Amino acid sequence: MEPLASKIRPKNLSEFVGQDHLIGGNKPLCIAIKQKHIFSFVLWGPPGVGKTTLARIYAKSLNADYYELSAVSAGKDDIRQIVDLSDKGTGTLLGPKILFLDEIHRFNKAQQDFLLPYVESGRLILIGATTENPSFEIIPALLSRMQVFILNKLSDDEIKKIIKRTEYKINKEAVAWLVSFSGGDARQVIALIENTYSLFKKIDIENLKNTLQSKFLLYDKKGEEHYNTISAFIKSMRASQPDSALYYLSRMLEAGEDPKFIARRMVIFASEDVGLALPTALVVANDVFRACETIGMPECGINLAHGVVYLSQAPKDRRAYEAYLKAQIDVKEHGNLPIPLEVRNPTTKLNKDIGYGKNYKKYTDKDLRPDKIKNKKYLIR
Repeated sequence: MEPLASKIRPKNLSEFVGQDHLIGGNKPLCIAIKQKHIFSFVLWGPPGVGKTTLARIYAKSLNADYYELSAVSAGKDDIRQIVDLSDKGTGTLLGPKILFLDEIHRFNKAQQDFLLPYVESGRLILIGATTENPSFEIIPALLSRMQVFILNKLSDDEIKKIIKRTEYKINKEAVAWLVSFSGGDARQVIALIENTYSLFKKIDIENLKNTLQSKFLLYDKKGEEHYNTISAFIKSMRASQPDSALYYLSRMLEAGEDPKFIARRMVIFASEDVGLALPTALVVANDVFRACETIGMPECGINLAHGVVYLSQAPKDRRAYEAYLKAQIDVKEHGNLPIPLEVRNPTTKLNKDIGYGKNYKKYTDKDLRPDKIKNKKYLIR
């Protein structure tokens, strides 16, 4: 039997819900689809907001041979097979050859390098879908040949429209509960509605909650639990509790969290929370991130554990971070204040010795900031 999500999936832009900044009148994807522009692009956004559906609508508008792969399970051979089919003219249509690669961030550097010549030559039109920042996850050479479109989480009203499209009888209270539960993820809501009806033949709040209890929900990588878990992880390191931090690390990794996401947070933590108390913490955190890039799971879990214990036990000093925040406030409040003459770039009598104190000793006690903010203290010494 056809799944509910497939039954109600939009077949054209007029049926699509959400992402008006991309598919509304005179918006980029709307124009691309209507005018049949051929180009590779990345759809970046949270789960359940229409990335796959938009890719299919775009491919249909071009009368394209369309292939879907998931980067979780696909490899070079799968891509090579698609290209070979295209080159031999064994596709079903006369249009371009489009590859939709879901979770493109799961492809490693070598796999992305393998895609590059096909995208560059136009033998494949690539549409990547990702929940992660493409700037971090897609190699620059490939990303430079692709347009990035950012998709937003669906609003409450948009989720309500999608619930209505399921055509199940659902009372107002249950609809409100589903909207609250969704977190802007339509796919999650549709699956819950379908499973609840299958189990109970009636959709109300009690049955929805009972259906949820039948699922294993250790950790939703993009839901509230995701943010709660990473928050607990950071706060445990901040509280110098390595056992707690290791527990939350393990919980994320066992649930399939991307280790690079965790490592990035550790790099931030090394400067934000450890900071001046132990500057080498940033070196360790960066090396852990690099290990996650080059080694991957499951072995890089050991590197993460090493870094977590190190950062948890490190002394903490947030002065540099807090001073930076204070400086930001002045920049935003006062804008581009005139830079004092003695520290401007052209050499003048005023600045000829600035920056070269004898033997790098302090060469001036004068505050070198613009007059309006002189002598304000950012860094607590």
